[in-house]
Amino acid sequence: MDIDFVKENIECEQMLAENFSDTIIKEEYVIPDTHPDVTDILILEARPVITNKEVMEDKIFLEGKVEYTILYRAKEDEDMGIYSVIYTGNFSNYVEMPGAEHMMSCDSNCYVEHMNCTAVNERKVSIEGIIKLKAEVYKKYNFEVIKDITGSENVQMLKNPATIDKIVGTVSGDLVAKTEIPIPMDKPQVGSILQYDVNVHKKNITILEDRIAIEAYVLIRFLYRGKDTKDIVCVERDVLVNKELPLEGALPSMESYTDFNISEVERDIREDDLGENRTIEVEALITANTKVMYKEDIDIIEDAYSPSNLMQMDRKDYGLNVVHGQNTVPSIIKSNIELEGKSNPVEILMCYGDVCITDKKIVEDKVIVEGVLNVKVLYKDSDNQVNKICDEIPFSCSVDIPDSKIDMQCISKISLESIEASIEIDTIAIKAVVEVYARVNYVTRKEFLVDIEAIEGEFPTKKSSLTIYVIQQDDTLWKIAKKYYTTIENLIKLNNIEDPDIIKVGGKLIIPGRAII
Repeated sequence: MDIDFVKENIECEQMLAENFSDTIIKEEYVIPDTHPDVTDILILEARPVITNKEVMEDKIFLEGKVEYTILYRAKEDEDMGIYSVIYTGNFSNYVEMPGAEHMMSCDSNCYVEHMNCTAVNERKVSIEGIIKLKAEVYKKYNFEVIKDITGSENVQMLKNPATIDKIVGTVSGDLVAKTEIPIPMDKPQVGSILQYDVNVHKKNITILEDRIAIEAYVLIRFLYRGKDTKDIVCVERDVLVNKELPLEGALPSMESYTDFNISEVERDIREDDLGENRTIEVEALITANTKVMYKEDIDIIEDAYSPSNLMQMDRKDYGLNVVHGQNTVPSIIKSNIELEGKSNPVEILMCYGDVCITDKKIVEDKVIVEGVLNVKVLYKDSDNQVNKICDEIPFSCSVDIPDSKIDMQCISKISLESIEASIEIDTIAIKAVVEVYARVNYVTRKEFLVDIEAIEGEFPTKKSSLTIYVIQQDDTLWKIAKKYYTTIENLIKLNNIEDPDIIKVGGKLIIPGRAII
């Protein structure tokens, strides 16, 4: 008996594990000769980014760089002035990941757990803190199963629909936010840039045929010191960026998730037509990583046999990742920061921050995500001095994913959409909007038919022309037809069965042809 197969290639991935690692930072830097002596540190901003990752046996090696911007006070005549210095450092560490193997795919992230800067003396500063590294490792499965049998009309097949979660692929692309921020005439010229903040928000990802359309806004803010003055000014601009990235096999019906990372920020001060420093030229490089996934419905052969030939079937059991559901929700964070004896603010200069997840758990029908909003506020007080206040604001958010169970697996991401500060009595009020994404998975075991071959052997001989069979518990027409080497069609026709899915226990069936001895 010649048997031909139609095979289906199944590619899917399953999260093997996720883990964290703390990287201790301890650095000392010398203040450049072009800058005055340090009186005291006002604020430190650390921006870490991962530059390289390597999956190794049972661990992940991550390398990165971190940019430090230090705002400090310096004595100027009878008053204090604000200055800034920028330093760049490197870091590397391992994230333990039992079961990880080379060539597995990996997602990674990093954020500042805490970071402090102190003045060692008037010409040297010390930076100490911890950068938290996070890694997720995914195991890919690639195997072939028999989808259909051709070449022999004598083979009976039992097919059942199955849904397989597949990954089309991950595509990366760079988006460039390039703009010029003009300084209005009612503000001083730009003397030096003290601080900047770049935030990607209002993100919109559209899956098209064989491509991904990415659109987002990039809010760019600069804090600068006026030329020939001690005035501190903040300016900003929201820049639209968009790009289409090719991804073969992508379709509008599919789902996706995109991570945005700010890779580089270049800035420069330009003169206008009058020769004044009234233009800040900026170019920010944003890397977008988009993972596209979909559910494919296929008919899986659960069983097969031949009424006239002996066949041997080879089945294999695989663990398949099932994407139970995913959702993205906004969450509003509000808090009032007590001034605790600080001078009263009269003007907010700049408010910025970052957000990180500290814990996540699945409960019935939802994912609970806990995190911390790290907020920094620079303000002017009633003495026209620049002061700062920082706070860590904990929050909790629930992401609805119906029918989620506590024994499932969860992946969560978070990003800051917007943040603002306002002055209230004896406090600074903070309002932020974060975007929380959660995806719930679970692993199911499924047996697939991977090979069939005709085998030699004595076929059961015919015992009688007809057999009367009494239907037992858990019987189906398929089981009975296979047992007696006939077909479901023959049983339906001979017994005048109206609904082949309904047969009553204790009922009798007439079986044609052969019977098992």
